[in-house]
Amino acid sequence: MDLAPLVRSLLTQPLLALALASMAVVLLGSLLRHLMPRLGGLVRGLGHLGLFGALMLTIMQVVRVSQGSDLSLPQLGMPEQQVSGSETRVPLARDGHFWIRAAVNGVPHRFLVDTGATLTAISPDIAEAAKLEPQPLRQPVLLRTANGTVPAQLVTIGELTLGNVVARDLDAVVAPGMEGTSVLGMNFLSRLASWRVEGRTLILVPHHPQAGEPSAET
Repeated sequence: MDLAPLVRSLLTQPLLALALASMAVVLLGSLLRHLMPRLGGLVRGLGHLGLFGALMLTIMQVVRVSQGSDLSLPQLGMPEQQVSGSETRVPLARDGHFWIRAAVNGVPHRFLVDTGATLTAISPDIAEAAKLEPQPLRQPVLLRTANGTVPAQLVTIGELTLGNVVARDLDAVVAPGMEGTSVLGMNFLSRLASWRVEGRTLILVPHHPQAGEPSAET
C-alpha cells in the first residue's frame, strides 16, 4: 500500500495530523496501563493533552475567520485617494467600487474595498513578493468566488499601510485566481475608529492616524 499520498495529505492538514497522532498516543497509553500503569497513565495523559490542543487551535481559528467567506472580484480602474486631516478619503471609481492604494509589508498593491467579505484576501503574487508564509498550524479555508469554491491558505500580514492608516498583524487569505487584485474585508475595516460613505467618497478614520501620503486631486 502506497502511503505517500496519505502522508502528503496529512502534511497539508496539520491539525488533523495532530489529532490523529494524539489519538494514537491515547490508545498506546491505554495498552501500556495493563503492563506499566504509571507510564501508561502518563502517555495517555499526553495524548489527551494533544487532543485538547488540537481542539483549542481549531476553535481559535474558527473565531478568527469565517469558513466559506464570500469574495467578489470586480476589476477596473482606480481614482486617486487622498489624506485630509485625520481621514483617508477614497473616491468611488467609474466601475462603482472603492479602490485603494496600499502597501503589504512595503510592497505596493491595490485593493478593492468589499464590505461583504469577512476576511481580507490577497493575490498569490503579492503574497510571494511580501514574503507571506502560510502558518503550519492553521487550516486552509474555503472561499466561494466567481470561479467556484477554492481552498486558500491563511497568512498574517505584518504591516498593511494606506493613506494615514496602518494595520499590523492582519489576518488574510491567499486566494488562487486573484492575480493582480486583492480585497480588503471587514476584518480590516473593523479595526478603524470609524468608516463611512458620504456621497461618492469612502472615508476611513484610524484610531491613531499616521503620517499619510500627500493630498492628491481626484
